[in-house]
Amino acid sequence: MRRSAPVLSLVAASGLLLAGCSAAGTEDDGIRVVASTTVYGQIAEAIGGDLIEVTSLISSVAQDPHAYEAPARDQLTISRADLVIRNGGGYDAFVDGLIEASDADAVVLTAVEFSHAYPGNDGHSVTGDSAEADHDHDSGAAHDHIDGFNEHVWYDPDAMAHLAADIAHELSELDAAHAGDYAANLADFQSGIEEITGDLAAVAAAHAGDRVFVTEPVPLYLVEAAGLVDAAPAAFSEAVEEGQDVPPATLLEARDMLDTGEVRAVLANAQTGGAETGEVLRWAAADGIPVVEFTELVPEGETYLGWMRANIADLAGTLTR
Repeated sequence: MRRSAPVLSLVAASGLLLAGCSAAGTEDDGIRVVASTTVYGQIAEAIGGDLIEVTSLISSVAQDPHAYEAPARDQLTISRADLVIRNGGGYDAFVDGLIEASDADAVVLTAVEFSHAYPGNDGHSVTGDSAEADHDHDSGAAHDHIDGFNEHVWYDPDAMAHLAADIAHELSELDAAHAGDYAANLADFQSGIEEITGDLAAVAAAHAGDRVFVTEPVPLYLVEAAGLVDAAPAAFSEAVEEGQDVPPATLLEARDMLDTGEVRAVLANAQTGGAETGEVLRWAAADGIPVVEFTELVPEGETYLGWMRANIADLAGTLTR
């Protein structure tokens, strides 16, 4: 779900913080990577391992990324980064303000740019395309919400494979002595992505065309890759995504859709959701329709690859009930 990002007013406060803590940034602690969420922090860890220091600004599934208000310490963290990884597409716009206010020189990777669905994307090579000009933090084209584009690209394994390749490339540029380590870790990560792709192909082989009700577009890339059909009224998910009230006629249409018995499962965001989503979940329970919940962050202690495979296994198990 996308909501208006809070306006940042960090410049004055963070200026004092940066001045008071400048000595802490003089030590060489290795490559510092800052990610907007644990999704990108975990992918960076998979590629960099113990050779890098990763900080995820949003690290708890109890936090709503759309309502996150960045504290001054986040600007300090950004100012010391060598590599910043954000989602883009208006999802984590608070990072843009932190970068602009921190005067950081870090390379910035924007995940939405690696999606096949991103407007103007002519394809990325998973062997390490470098487009540093595209990642220049002075360019805002990839950072605003784009109508018709689903910015929740971490549920697109192909996009994450491309992003991981660029992370490996940038880490190798920053630390050439360990380029072989980054390449080996990337190969392991890409093998994991292939397993995820295989899992999705298996779901598609068994359930292609099955209808599901997706309350908001967070898992839609996964749904499409699994060959499933989103039966939710477009106006429903659009309203939830925009944080607006679902029109009464659309809510009635949703109720009728669930009552038909044609919907195999309801797919909901476990971290956010309004009153109308709650209504859909209650109706689903009354109709005996199972609910599969998805989150926007990697749960603590899990890896990105393990998390995705668990999501797919949960979905597949639900569809076979």
